[in-house]
Amino acid sequence: MQPNKISIPLDQGPHETVIEWWYFNGHLHDPDGNAYAFMDCLFKADIEKVDLPYVRHVPIKKVFKDAKYFYFAHSLLSDIRAQKTYKDVQNISMVSNDSFGRERLFINYIDPIIVQGFTDNVIEETATGVFHIKTERFNLAFASKKPPLLEGGAGHITVCGRDSYYYSLTDLEASGHVTIDGKRIEVKGKAWMDHQWANVAYRQDIWTWFSFQLDDGTDMMCCEYDDGQKKDCIVDGLAPSGKDFHYTKLSLAPGSDIWKSPTTNAEYPLRWTISIPEYGAELQVRALVKDNELISLGVNYWEGPIEVSGKIGGKEVKGVGFMELVGYATDYNHLLAGGKEIAKRVVDFLKGNKGGTA
Repeated sequence: MQPNKISIPLDQGPHETVIEWWYFNGHLHDPDGNAYAFMDCLFKADIEKVDLPYVRHVPIKKVFKDAKYFYFAHSLLSDIRAQKTYKDVQNISMVSNDSFGRERLFINYIDPIIVQGFTDNVIEETATGVFHIKTERFNLAFASKKPPLLEGGAGHITVCGRDSYYYSLTDLEASGHVTIDGKRIEVKGKAWMDHQWANVAYRQDIWTWFSFQLDDGTDMMCCEYDDGQKKDCIVDGLAPSGKDFHYTKLSLAPGSDIWKSPTTNAEYPLRWTISIPEYGAELQVRALVKDNELISLGVNYWEGPIEVSGKIGGKEVKGVGFMELVGYATDYNHLLAGGKEIAKRVVDFLKGNKGGTA
């Protein structure tokens, strides 16, 4: 893949690559001050080339026959005061025929496991810099307040020899509602959007990823990628002045607060110290909810809201963000448990219990 500078809105749509995703996260609050957080991501994968363990053992190609790509989706909604996260995993998502057919980004998809009705999921741009997403648990609108951040400076990065295109909308004003236990809750807040695509098959590598939205106006993404042989780091952000910055030096140190998943036995560090010397940043990160593990297609990972504090250039800062921890060791039998999880979901639907399952 030859690196070309990303062009927006042209590159908001799909690309002929092995893997691609459209991702949103954010922090929300209701009129009473209760805090919530959400994540929503739709993935597009080449059936023949993607190297997801589950796909190697399930006849997805036979199911989709002449299709080149298949889709899957993950979303979560965290009630921070209640310390409870509602997780929705679509191991296969059915995308409508009219998706990607408009001038602006438009994706319409459903979970094909339909037992008791279904939710029409949407990711769309309704006007320039204005987005709308809808899932079973939230219906949110976003207005971008800053220009896109092109990771690497041109929207192209290389980590451990893996090339990808990547841009972010780092400051989205959010409004809409979430639904918890059948109750509709009006919310407002701040969100983040990523769009990334690559001609790289999935491997069992390790990465630790953060997005930060700080009270001094700094928005930043940083990631450490480990392929087992070497580690590469990337730091991309927008300073309070609006100027973008891009670095490749990063120090991550996990703290002693470890959450062990009762499902996979994976151990995830929930506190981190982060040093970005070229930006003069020394930051402390703490997860706001513990049980935020997602399990799908032979992969388990932790994804959830964080609070951050520390110093940049000697000045105190604080803010919020999201953390993603991928590739942590597990003795979980994904293939066996995957079938059991699908069966459990059907039973839960029949019982009318759709809350809190991974």
